[in-house]
Amino acid sequence: MRSLVAATGIAILTALTGACTSAEDTKVPTAATATAADKGTPVEWAGMKSTTPADWKEVPPSNAMRKAQLAAPKAEGDKEDAEVVVFEFKGGGGVEANLKRQVATFQPNAGKDKVEEKQEKITVGGNEGVFQEVGGTLLKKAGGPFDPNAKVTPVAGYKQLYVVFETKDGITASAWLRGPEKTVEKHRKGFEQWVKNFK
Repeated sequence: MRSLVAATGIAILTALTGACTSAEDTKVPTAATATAADKGTPVEWAGMKSTTPADWKEVPPSNAMRKAQLAAPKAEGDKEDAEVVVFEFKGGGGVEANLKRQVATFQPNAGKDKVEEKQEKITVGGNEGVFQEVGGTLLKKAGGPFDPNAKVTPVAGYKQLYVVFETKDGITASAWLRGPEKTVEKHRKGFEQWVKNFK
């Protein structure tokens, strides 16, 4: 009888210990751990700052013209991440010249007679600018946009969200989210909010 009682007691203790361990393993993240997981990358742009969405990863700029560069994770089914790039130049050609340059980097998709483009006004930290959306076949240049020897690779089904403005100090500032259409749409809201948060 004593052996049976002892065995029963051990079984109950083991069950309680296991329940406690299980509860600890499935513990809900604290506010501190959740905040740490939500942190993005602070980016400086035309004298302003904004923090990116947490899932964008900062990467080394592919050429010296790029002030900052990040990768936005690809959507399911896409082969590549989208890239987020920030530019900032004294002068820089102005808003209209930059908008035309973006359209020139695309060709119409198969079956289309022109590159898809939309524009709307936007304000970034008090600076009046333009939000442009371009879609089609991207003429991707491996060596940079002004390299005469750069290899050009047409990539169909691409989209670019582009913001450009001029500051009172004469700086032309621009940024894009560019990549496969599905991936760009996945990050559209994050990009738009990131741009609006620059102060």
